Amino acid sequence: MNKVPPKWAKKAFPSQRGLGSWLTNIKQRLEQLILWKDDPARIPKVTFINRLFNPQSFLTAIKQIYSREYKVELNKTDIVTDIQRKWYWEQDIPDCKDGAWIFGFQVEGARWDVQNLTLDESLPKIQFSVVPVVGAKAIVKQTGREEKNIY
Repeated sequence: MNKVPPKWAKKAFPSQRGLGSWLTNIKQRLEQLILWKDDPARIPKVTFINRLFNPQSFLTAIKQIYSREYKVELNKTDIVTDIQRKWYWEQDIPDCKDGAWIFGFQVEGARWDVQNLTLDESLPKIQFSVVPVVGAKAIVKQTGREEKNIY
C-alpha cells in the first residue's frame, strides 16, 4: 500500500511521502543526528536543513552563537542568506563565518538558475528544482530604517 502506518505517523514528523521514501528520509535524518551526537564539537560543512524536525530552531541557534560571540541582544539579530553556485557534495566550500552552510531547499513551479543566481521559469514537465547550498549568516538588524505605515 506504500503508506506510513498510522501508529508511526502519529509519533513522527508530518509527511506526505510514501513508505519507502519516508523510511529513506528517516534514515537520512538519523544519520545526520548521529554524526552530531558522536562528535558535537565538529560542525558539519553543510547541514541538511530539510532533515531537521524544527529548522527554525537551527536558524535561531546561528543567531544565538553570533549574539554570544559579539555581545549583541538576540532580538537585535537577523539571518541573511546567500545562495551559492556550489552543490552540497563539493568539498571546497570554505567555512561559513558567523553562520552555516545549509542545503535542502526546493522550489516548486519554478527553478533556480545557478548561472545567473536568479529564480526562473521551470523547465517543461519538471515541477521541483533543487536550490544549491545557501549561506545563512547572522547579522545585527539594520537600524534607522523608517517603517512604512501600510494603513
